[in-house]
Amino acid sequence: MKPNSSRGLISLLLFVLVFAGFVGAGLTVGALFDNPVQAQTKGAVPGNVQGTNNDSDMWRRLRRGEAFLISDPRTGTVVSIQSGGEEWRAIRNGPLSTYGGWLLAISAAAMMAMHLLMGCIKIDGGPSGRWVSRFSNAERVIHWYVAATFIILSLSGLTILFGKQVLIPVIGQKPFAVLASASLEAHNLFGPLFIVGIVSMIIIFIKDNFLKAADIKWLLMGGLFSKAHPPSWKYNFGEKAWFWIAALTGLVLSVSGIVLDFPSLLGERSDLQLALLFHAGAAMIVISVGLAHIYLGTLGVEGALEGMTAGHVDENWAIQHHDLWAEKVLAEQTASLVEKEA
Repeated sequence: MKPNSSRGLISLLLFVLVFAGFVGAGLTVGALFDNPVQAQTKGAVPGNVQGTNNDSDMWRRLRRGEAFLISDPRTGTVVSIQSGGEEWRAIRNGPLSTYGGWLLAISAAAMMAMHLLMGCIKIDGGPSGRWVSRFSNAERVIHWYVAATFIILSLSGLTILFGKQVLIPVIGQKPFAVLASASLEAHNLFGPLFIVGIVSMIIIFIKDNFLKAADIKWLLMGGLFSKAHPPSWKYNFGEKAWFWIAALTGLVLSVSGIVLDFPSLLGERSDLQLALLFHAGAAMIVISVGLAHIYLGTLGVEGALEGMTAGHVDENWAIQHHDLWAEKVLAEQTASLVEKEA
């Protein structure tokens, strides 16, 4: 694939995620505060019907977990309402959606602001036309495998979490029902594939992502915002931070996702509710940070994308952004040429 076409494809994916971040964030935050229906359901059940019993007596019995006659005992429980479900719904529709939405919006806005203020970080002196090998075929295949499943799961997950508040007013209930059902099926289908990818990614990339002294210096000098070029090995501090965030949240997503797909693994419904909160919370974090990774790897830094599309980078780019690694690789290349000539 040519660099220009690859950049166009990844830029399109970046736009989709950024758009999803804004739509699933700013609009949702407003909906959570302004929608009277949401205000009624933050931990409370709508309605004020007494029937043949006083509400307070009924709720005391429910909270004690007393058995009630229900229409279909095959569901596995005769407890009418699990009181903890109110707290779970309040957290899911309240802080989780609100703060998660703000996190997505802030991340997307930060990348746009960085692009407007700094533009694309160019290669000093322009490309040299000499290439330095950076990523092996195995590294590139696993990277794009994880990237593809990550984008599918991100979009389907955001639809599940924010769709009712954001999409129903725009496309209506019936189209959203179809979209939500498709998103859920895609999420369940690609979730296990993501687990294979994230474990493989950790195994392949972990060796170069441990902290070194140069990483601290890179951070103290201001990283990408420094006027000088901070020292860096194959990955700088920011790239290593992204790796560990992706690895740790990926493992949380994997474990909680397995639990949600196979609820019989846990006996208590409260454990499933906790797993869902961990799942959605980890997703908000990794998607937000992932926006920065996608931006810097495509529009933000000239020459960065070629590393993952072609497997090599320009020599001037390598020296500018990863000088310690470039010196080592170039020395090895020179020694290899001398050995061949001899």
